[in-house]
Amino acid sequence: MNYKNKARELGEIIDQFFTSKTALLEEVINQTVGRLKAGGKIIVFGNGGSAAQAQHFAAEMVNKFLKERRAYPALSLTTDTSVLTSIANDSSFTQVFSRQIEALGMEEDIALGISTSGNSLNVIEGLKKAKEIKMLTIALTGKGGGDLASLPDYLLDVPSSATPRVQEVHLLFLHLLAEEIERRMT
Repeated sequence: MNYKNKARELGEIIDQFFTSKTALLEEVINQTVGRLKAGGKIIVFGNGGSAAQAQHFAAEMVNKFLKERRAYPALSLTTDTSVLTSIANDSSFTQVFSRQIEALGMEEDIALGISTSGNSLNVIEGLKKAKEIKMLTIALTGKGGGDLASLPDYLLDVPSSATPRVQEVHLLFLHLLAEEIERRMT
């Protein structure tokens, strides 16, 4: 395997993403910080690797990213196995995020859905429920946004269909978002 080619590929995707989305990224950061300052919270969710990234980001908000500061309200919807399994068993796996958003989401909150393909039905349903509540909706996806492309207020689609590269750019964005939230909130 040529590691340098993979690193070069990732670098090109990162450059394309941040060049084409600069204004959008700034707007997402401004909206997120504004809602947090107004008493809102971030509700983040995804499946598989995206679930891990959701949990990672929520931990950085509640604990810290780069500096000691007060905790910021954020939660990942993938961490309560009793809730997840009861919804999946009694209703449908498609509803595991939307039911939790119905229970926990408020108009001043932010729903951040992560789906590499943009086709995860439970992420789509979660964002639909968040829009019903009038939450700010943000989606992180791969190229084009898949089936949820027209749904969120802000679509941050990485210009790649390669799952590892998309996830790597999502993680970079989440780290930059965490850094900017810390900088602007303190």
